Amino acid sequence: MSEQVRMTAWVRGVVQEVGFRWWTRSRALEIGLLGYASNLGDGRVQVVAEGAREQCERLLDLLRSGDTPGRVDGVTEIWGPTEARYQGFEIR
Repeated sequence: MSEQVRMTAWVRGVVQEVGFRWWTRSRALEIGLLGYASNLGDGRVQVVAEGAREQCERLLDLLRSGDTPGRVDGVTEIWGPTEARYQGFEIR
């Protein structure tokens, strides 16, 4: 079984009011991840995803792919242990 992790990513660029959180939610659910995507006051979107490390890496690759709504200028992430408190993948 693959290592279960929590990935928190901060996505900067033109990522608010362009459907970015909804797109992220759809990709995360397709991959099988739990967590959420939320707008931050400084214009970034925070993405918290829990699941197998390979699944989280896949979502991270998609966030950086250039095929997202809006424009992603950069993604910074940190990794940690799961908290196992999510039932699905939410928009916040």
